[in-house]
Amino acid sequence: MRTEAPLLAPIFRSDGQARLLSTLLLTGDELSITDLAIRAGLAYPTAHREVARLLEAGILSERQVGRTRLICANHESPLVRPLREILMVATGPVVILAEEFAHIDRIESAFLYGSFAARMLGDAGPAPHDIDVMVIGEPDVDAVYEACTRAEAAVRRPVNPTILTPEEFAASSGFLDDVRSGPAVAVIGELPWR
Repeated sequence: MRTEAPLLAPIFRSDGQARLLSTLLLTGDELSITDLAIRAGLAYPTAHREVARLLEAGILSERQVGRTRLICANHESPLVRPLREILMVATGPVVILAEEFAHIDRIESAFLYGSFAARMLGDAGPAPHDIDVMVIGEPDVDAVYEACTRAEAAVRRPVNPTILTPEEFAASSGFLDDVRSGPAVAVIGELPWR
């Protein structure tokens, strides 16, 4: 099934293509197509077709290790660097924040909410000015803010963290009810109310 072009970067042919490219170009990882499909949230056949297109265009490269094809960015391509810059701004927050938060203990889950999450999920509206991220757990607060500052520099938008314990997040309030009923994109773990 073909998806629409992503609202945050409509220059890509589909949201799936943007997620696949983000997974490879923003992390620098070398992945099998199976692992790439899982990380990008795509069905294997979709990932396989996109990889074939991007290999043919010279944007990705591959190498064989035993029976496994490993796929990565083709750093010889003049398109990789500008694509990486576009992806960093458009889809980078999820990838960058996931990497940053992975090194912080006691984060149970983290997710984007608000206008940036809405655009990522295809909800129409103006371009977001900032990125709202909710962190659930009892992490070192300074470490979370430092991670968000590094992500902010990379994605060129303010990153606004809200840190709550699971008990605080479970409480009823107008703000939290809006967050739970609004668009959200998981960064670490599952969305805590779904």
